[in-house]
Amino acid sequence: MSLTDLFSVEGKVVIVTGGSRGIGEMIAAGFLANGARVYISSRKAEACDATAERLQAEYGGECISIPADMSSLQGIEGFMAEFSQRESKLDVLVNNAGVAWGAPIDEFPEKGWDKVMDTNVKGPFFLIQKLLPYLEAAGTFEEPSHVVNVGSIDGIKTPIFENFSYGPSKAAIHHMTRVLAYHLIKRNIKVNGIAPGPFPTYMLSTGVGGGGDTENTDWDAVGKTNPRGRVGTAEDIAGLAIFLSSRASGFTIGDVITCDGGTVVS
Repeated sequence: MSLTDLFSVEGKVVIVTGGSRGIGEMIAAGFLANGARVYISSRKAEACDATAERLQAEYGGECISIPADMSSLQGIEGFMAEFSQRESKLDVLVNNAGVAWGAPIDEFPEKGWDKVMDTNVKGPFFLIQKLLPYLEAAGTFEEPSHVVNVGSIDGIKTPIFENFSYGPSKAAIHHMTRVLAYHLIKRNIKVNGIAPGPFPTYMLSTGVGGGGDTENTDWDAVGKTNPRGRVGTAEDIAGLAIFLSSRASGFTIGDVITCDGGTVVS
């Protein structure tokens, strides 16, 4: 019943997709700081490699970059080819890679619908499918392996932005989390989800007029619109991801937990 026993992720093998920046980088840092071996992926190889190098230098341990486009089966299979050369089991998969597309409804393009659905819904499903043997190899009845799907509060409430495929894609991954949780717990794989609210990320910066410049976006102003009075921090999101990947959440199955400073309840 000690904190170490309940929340330890030391020695676990972890994949964080979309781990080169934003929420994915925050989650990867949390696992690294607590003794896990972490694989990160993103579409941009140079950024992915640089983040892995930086995180490893800051937190120690092993952070391995495997760049891949997780929106397509070809990209997923390329990732698997590399991962399978390095590991025989997987303790934790964090499906965090995601995109958004903004345009007025009268002009919203098919490309903007397909890209978001492929990245945010199709990709996580097929990555889980391909990783099932590795998750099963790590999971036992006493200590299952873990999948954490990162959705969004925009999949729970109506988004304020004109990103018409984003909210539906996140609602889809929330429900996919519940469906897969039912089927996979029988195979000693525990599936849960996180629905983040405002965090200091590239995606939110573009939405609030910061142009993706996370360093110079006025996050204090953004935070004042939140019930908690601030935007989220790395500790907030990493702490929840670690909880969902540790013994502490052993009886939590198929849940999607908000991490939003009170936005949804307000």
